[in-house]
Amino acid sequence: MLPVDDLGEPVPLPGPPRRVVSLVPSLTEALVTEAVDPAVLIGATDYCTHPPDLDVTRVGGSKYPEVDRVLALRPDLVLANSEENRPEDVERLRADGIPVWVTAAPATVPAALGSLRRLLGTAWDVEPGWLVEAERLWRDVTPPWARAVIPVWRKPWVVLGRDTFAGDVLLRLGVLNTFATHPDRYPRPELPGMQDADLVVLPDEPYLFTPDDGPQFFPDLRPVHVSGRHLTWYGPSLVPARAALEAALEPLKP
Repeated sequence: MLPVDDLGEPVPLPGPPRRVVSLVPSLTEALVTEAVDPAVLIGATDYCTHPPDLDVTRVGGSKYPEVDRVLALRPDLVLANSEENRPEDVERLRADGIPVWVTAAPATVPAALGSLRRLLGTAWDVEPGWLVEAERLWRDVTPPWARAVIPVWRKPWVVLGRDTFAGDVLLRLGVLNTFATHPDRYPRPELPGMQDADLVVLPDEPYLFTPDDGPQFFPDLRPVHVSGRHLTWYGPSLVPARAALEAALEPLKP
């Protein structure tokens, strides 16, 4: 029986993949950090910035990869994500005979780590040390102590809503997302409706919020500037992420 990806689609893998293209930055980092031979990765997106010394063929952005360039690399596996990549690109790759493993957009930290464990274990039969350590570090949940609004974009404003990985990261640190019960995963509220909170958590990606661009829109909320990678990436970055995020939040605790 063929293995299936997170969406239940069969992925023909005759053996451990030797030529992989990743269309997801966090999957890129997860693959080549203590997991498999880095030479296995032959292509990645322009946004795959970790590891910093990554030297592979670039195939464009996650949303709009250059599919012809991916095909020219003759990969035996492409890694994609249901939220970051377009279904039509995945379908075209599969139509050209390229196996594609699509991960689901995780709603929790355990779901994200479980997805990575299944991918790495199924394709390469590996369990990297960072995966075990991340599972240990994020097992505990801190009691709630603050409510926050978490913008991820401006012009227009976009915030974290229901069932998001980053929302669960903050929940495990004791910070409740004020839009967690919104019907959308990424609501687009008007600015006046974003003020009912204790904190405003401002990541530096995907939108680059800074001390000069962000806090002034929330004059009554305490701002917290955090690494977007620590907040939204799942993989090896989760090992340093907990301590880094706790350090950013600690001065604001009552």
